[in-house]
Amino acid sequence: MSAQPASPPCTTQWRGETVHLLPQHAVWWPAGATLLVADVHLGKAATYRQLGQPVPAGTTQTNLDGLSQLLTAYPARQLVFLGDFLHAASSRTASLLQALRQWRAQHTAVHMTLVRGNHDDRAGDPPAELNMAVVDEPWLLGPFACCHHPQTHPSHFVLAGHVHPVRHLSGPGRDRLRLPCFVADDAHAILPAYGAFTGGQALPVRPGQQWFGVGGGRVWRLP
Repeated sequence: MSAQPASPPCTTQWRGETVHLLPQHAVWWPAGATLLVADVHLGKAATYRQLGQPVPAGTTQTNLDGLSQLLTAYPARQLVFLGDFLHAASSRTASLLQALRQWRAQHTAVHMTLVRGNHDDRAGDPPAELNMAVVDEPWLLGPFACCHHPQTHPSHFVLAGHVHPVRHLSGPGRDRLRLPCFVADDAHAILPAYGAFTGGQALPVRPGQQWFGVGGGRVWRLP
């Protein structure tokens, strides 16, 4: 029996399909038995350390452990990466590639697909031994067009990443809270960045959008 998710998801409908927005910055689509994440940026911290920046180590294993926890908690047959799987060509260190091989060996029954993003163009495709399908955007999956860059599609609802959306909330004491967010409208949804060492971009709030903040192990609708 699969382990139960530790935190309740936020459930919504996209093009008539029920999806669950997870506090782990992922989307669970039950009807397709599919988990989707965007912007993992594996090896980003290592790339910065090579440039002499004092950034923390261990983020690759943190990211991979989190993905394993999701694949344990949800009965996924498929895991889709919406671009920027590896951060850069310099990210392909021996230790990162070994960690990836060990992680993939734990999840051989799960079909994995990478929709190429702008960082994937520079970093190169994942090694063939990871047994990961690599496709260009848009990649159609049921009612969804899986992309990296936010865009519209003439017939499918777009799922994308790339911009790492965040929202700033203000309190009465001049305090401010910065939350990663899912953002959706009638045509597309943007996922927050999955990677543990990624920044965020504050986007303007537009009419017709739904914003879902992530924090404290929860996802909830924002006004």
